[in-house]
Amino acid sequence: MNLELIRQEKTRGFSFKDNKIKKELLATLPEISNIKYLLEDRISINALHVSAENLEKIHHIALALRPWRKGPFQVFDTFIDTEWQSFIKYNLLAPHVSLKDKIVGDIGCNNGYYLFRMLQDKPKKLVGFDPSILCNLQFDFINSFLKSEITFELLGVEHLPFYEHKFDLLFCLGVLYHRPNPINTLKELYAALLPQGELVLDTFMIDGDESYALTPAKTYSKIPNIYFIPTVRALQNWCERAKFSSFEVLAIKATDMHEQRKTDWILGESLENFLDPSDATKTIEGYPAPKRVYIKVRK
Repeated sequence: MNLELIRQEKTRGFSFKDNKIKKELLATLPEISNIKYLLEDRISINALHVSAENLEKIHHIALALRPWRKGPFQVFDTFIDTEWQSFIKYNLLAPHVSLKDKIVGDIGCNNGYYLFRMLQDKPKKLVGFDPSILCNLQFDFINSFLKSEITFELLGVEHLPFYEHKFDLLFCLGVLYHRPNPINTLKELYAALLPQGELVLDTFMIDGDESYALTPAKTYSKIPNIYFIPTVRALQNWCERAKFSSFEVLAIKATDMHEQRKTDWILGESLENFLDPSDATKTIEGYPAPKRVYIKVRK
């Protein structure tokens, strides 16, 4: 697989009309000096003095990059109130991993919120993978102020086995249920790890002691590209078939409307619209409401 040719093909997406307009807007971002930032639950970017004109321009560009899914971000006086309170997931996982001096990848990194949070733990290298042009543009917006050395790749999990280097630690959060062949995806993640490398993964799950998976007919929680939702036992079997040597459940958590909700920054529906209005324990289709399992496995 020639990744350079794939990269070239992916970058053509920036020439599409809507993406081109957004890219050109990003090019007009003002240069702000003496920037300070905090990599906390709300990633905050500030400076001693920013003109009213520049504040308005930054706010306008941020709005043009909607929908913002992962965050939140405070960019000077613009609060990007993202759909997901992503710090809930990050703070749940952070105590279970060591990032210092590690080569770390985030598969399906969205706009890079988790990668930005990881900077404070001094990893050797950070690489985000996401084929979404909009996510790349949002990453560029935030990184234009942080000026980190994070690499953003417009690549997916299927490209990992052919990537230029391997990883000590991979995050794959909210991706597996989008893949029609989850065991093959786990094998691709396995192939991308260095010896003794670790994978932290979360996926939708259903309750049950047996090794089975829910296969939604058309949509799950109004999401069309959801293929398999396993029990924990089935997920463990998948990981064993992919040759991972260990399986540790870090947490099991139902998704609630504190973690995921509609805001002015997404221009669409959110969790409240995805659940049965008369029974919040079920999706609008009648399936069990979203619950996630967080695991750590080792090569």
